[in-house]
Amino acid sequence: MAANLMETLRACADEVGNAVQSGRHRGLSGRRDSQYHLDVVADEVALRVLLGAGLRVVSEESGTTGYGDITVVVDPIDGSTNCDHGVPFYATSLAAVANGEVIAAVVKNQATGTVFAAESGSGAWRDNQAVKHSGRTQLSQAIVSFSGLPDRHLGWSQFRSLGAASLEICLVADGSIDAFTVAGSSVLSPWDYLGGLLISMEAGAVVSEMDGFPLVVLDRSVRRPLICATHELLVALQSVSPEVFQSQAGTEMHTEIRN
Repeated sequence: MAANLMETLRACADEVGNAVQSGRHRGLSGRRDSQYHLDVVADEVALRVLLGAGLRVVSEESGTTGYGDITVVVDPIDGSTNCDHGVPFYATSLAAVANGEVIAAVVKNQATGTVFAAESGSGAWRDNQAVKHSGRTQLSQAIVSFSGLPDRHLGWSQFRSLGAASLEICLVADGSIDAFTVAGSSVLSPWDYLGGLLISMEAGAVVSEMDGFPLVVLDRSVRRPLICATHELLVALQSVSPEVFQSQAGTEMHTEIRN
């Protein structure tokens, strides 16, 4: 099943990529806030492939469909605004979950064709090359990527905000950046981070949730993930200025930031 599952995840990402190639500048779908036409097209393709393989699906665009022992949490296009505007940093993110654990994941940068993949206990891969985190331990030397923006400089070397959380987490996995987290009122949903979560963990990165909630969930719960190259860097980010990363009001935990 494992080999067939990975083949299905890869095939799904490939077919979504083919479907959205000509989707630039079509704009919002009008069906709900911040949903683009390309999101709808990508979701239809993902459902066809995944449901056809006998998998249960939790999608950002269409909710829960199908039945099966394995659930694939999918963001058909993570970074929809980037995709619609031609910024070459957007992805299809797929995470297969069974018995409360992520067992396989594929995140494909649809703009470049780069594929990140992992299976539980088998390491992480970028285009079939094994990857590992940067090993960075000092915040003063780290490049940190954010969903949302910090309100001030907190001692890192540089920061980025690239607009596609799944890919940014994968960049921690391959050592391109040193950490990814949220700032201010930003929160993420499972389809934003679960694919990258397994890939980063299999690359040796350490993971936390800023408010202590479980990260592997199969609904629209929002979370504040923190993914770091090393435990030392995680501790540094958690302690340097907590008010920047923690919710300022209870309502913020229910406000989804959509890329």
